[in-house]
Amino acid sequence: MASFRGEPNPGDLIEISRIGPSHWALYVGDGYVIHLAAPDEYPGAGSSSLFSVLSPTGKVKRELLRDVVGGCGYRVNNHLDHEYSPLPVNKIISSAEEMVGKEMEYSILNGNCEHIVTSLRYGKARSLQVETIETDLNKYLGNAAWTDLTCSVIKKPLPNTSDSLKGQETSH
Repeated sequence: MASFRGEPNPGDLIEISRIGPSHWALYVGDGYVIHLAAPDEYPGAGSSSLFSVLSPTGKVKRELLRDVVGGCGYRVNNHLDHEYSPLPVNKIISSAEEMVGKEMEYSILNGNCEHIVTSLRYGKARSLQVETIETDLNKYLGNAAWTDLTCSVIKKPLPNTSDSLKGQETSH
């Protein structure tokens, strides 16, 4: 049975617990979320499948929250509100809706589902999960070893979502 903490509002970030890193989605209302998942992933797999972490590409999908969560726990977690002001809700939702169906390069380090939703909510692509891992590895491996490792894994940085959507206004 899925656990739920907090009633989501449009523009809220949803953190979905699973084995390994949490999966992240953006609540857009009426029970739907927008999230980055493996292109051929079935609903619910994003919250439980490690395949999404291993896939080199992702697809932005709009699905029912209950389908994405499956049997996992989830909560509203606007974890960067203390650092950044959220963008206006209508901008968050319209930017998210414009991304639905787009295939993107996926990188656990700089282009994962948390990067996408934080970029939509705050205009800044961040993943505290990755930052925590980087800090811990820096402490244990040393800065030079960690830098060598990340440089060999990272392909290219995730473009800022708000920059990539400039000039793509649509009438609704």
